Amino acid sequence: MSHIRACIFDLDGVLVDTAVYHYRAWKRLANELGFDFTEDDNEKLKGISRVQSLELILGWGGVEKTPAEKLELATRKNTWYVEMIQAMTPEEILPGAKEFLAEVKAAGLKSALGSASKNSGLILERTGLLSFFDVIIDGNVVSASKPDPQVFLKGAEALQIPPNQCVVFEDAVAGVEAARAGGMKVVGIGSPEILRDADVVVNGLSGFRVNMLDAM
Repeated sequence: MSHIRACIFDLDGVLVDTAVYHYRAWKRLANELGFDFTEDDNEKLKGISRVQSLELILGWGGVEKTPAEKLELATRKNTWYVEMIQAMTPEEILPGAKEFLAEVKAAGLKSALGSASKNSGLILERTGLLSFFDVIIDGNVVSASKPDPQVFLKGAEALQIPPNQCVVFEDAVAGVEAARAGGMKVVGIGSPEILRDADVVVNGLSGFRVNMLDAM
């Protein structure tokens, strides 16, 4: 029998796909600053905070701003992003995610969200996933971004489950590194070539079942 007692989920790319909204908001900001922002650029921002994302984007555009100006730009981008995700629906849940969350709950395992997003509560509410989680740990309560393990360690602590009895579901290299650093098992969602440090890699949660935790 598996020793895993809790599952900790990243949000973007694991349960829902909000990358398109981040992309549109960052692109709009970059365009207003006088340069372009591509989908490939957006991929490089996976798993990192809004502030770090802005620093990278300004660097790519060769734009320098004061700390106060950076705060205003990050706030502006987030305002546009929140406006877009207000219209999210359960149809935007990734395939198999809701079913797997239900399976985790039925098996008596604990569930936590471990996300850099500061808008996770709104997204979970709009998509109807909020009730599946015992704990929400996101960008509003952590100070360190992945690959720092803080978000996952706080999740384990809030669930009162030792880290070595938790498994993290992640789609970003930084998230896999964070889970590893926290002493947790990791299921990678995506490409085995990219997420090579994960214990198991699947295309999505539709390709994973609770009984597969027995082998971890």
